[in-house]
Amino acid sequence: MSLTSADETPPGASDRRRLSRPVRTAAEWVAIVAAALIAALLVKTFLFQPFYIPSESMVPTLRINDRVLVNKLDRDPERGRIFVFKRPSATTATPMNKDLIKRVIGEPGDKVEGREGEVFVNDRPLPEPYLPEGTTTSSFGPVTLTAGQVWVMGDNRGASMDSRTFGPIEKDSIVGRAFVLFWPPGEFKTL
Repeated sequence: MSLTSADETPPGASDRRRLSRPVRTAAEWVAIVAAALIAALLVKTFLFQPFYIPSESMVPTLRINDRVLVNKLDRDPERGRIFVFKRPSATTATPMNKDLIKRVIGEPGDKVEGREGEVFVNDRPLPEPYLPEGTTTSSFGPVTLTAGQVWVMGDNRGASMDSRTFGPIEKDSIVGRAFVLFWPPGEFKTL
């Protein structure tokens, strides 16, 4: 029986070490890429998601081809904030976009009405500093919202399919709040 000292390398061992290092490095990179993909999927599914603006319904605040980031944890509608929600089934038989983006005008329990070119919430004119001066709103309502309903409207009142068309949306259809415009880069702003 022959014994080898700790300093002696068995034949072929250096070849195994040489091969194992690239294999080990490749395995580490695969693990890093897989972890990054899983993290990105979890963030998109539960935290933040980018959305593309396909129409002019939110002009001048948001324009066609703008990109916004939506906080999916913030699903509590607040008047004046911009939210993404699932397209109501009553809008079209074959919707082009499964989600819509509009501004919350009426919160659960509010009475909302359009008259004299303005929006009234609970019989008081709604201040709307985000609209261009001279914007008028078509007449609608009055509509009293239930505990689970929200009234949403686009900023481009003449070119927005919103609650005036499809009625109040259900609070549980809200995907999240749009909180930042990140594209195009020169237009970056919080919403």
